[in-house]
Amino acid sequence: MEYVYPAVFHANADDGSYTITYPDLPGCISEGKTLANAMYMAQSALKEYIEYLTDKKKNIPTASTLNDIKAGTGEFVNLIRAEVKDGKAVKRTVSIPQWMDEKAVESGVSLSRVLQDALGEKFATSA
Repeated sequence: MEYVYPAVFHANADDGSYTITYPDLPGCISEGKTLANAMYMAQSALKEYIEYLTDKKKNIPTASTLNDIKAGTGEFVNLIRAEVKDGKAVKRTVSIPQWMDEKAVESGVSLSRVLQDALGEKFATSA
């Protein structure tokens, strides 16, 4: 699912870094050493915050419009988009050769972890 929220970027004059806050998401705060880093950190913070709310089964607040947020001196407002994937585990039945199963058990390998890693890698490279 995609989420878009306005974020306030406050330029820190002493070191050129940026502090990022989300008026609609109390406690969702991040910072970046440069503007590019701040944009990346803003997206990461938004994604993690939404994942936290989802995991804790809390309501996800409605996002304000860009025009609803007023920037102060040394600040600007920008929309930040984050895609949050449903990480809920689902049970699947898969078949593997017996010798692979025996080797996995012998080695203490988690078949679920191996499958998740392999699929994650496959979809990351094909996206």
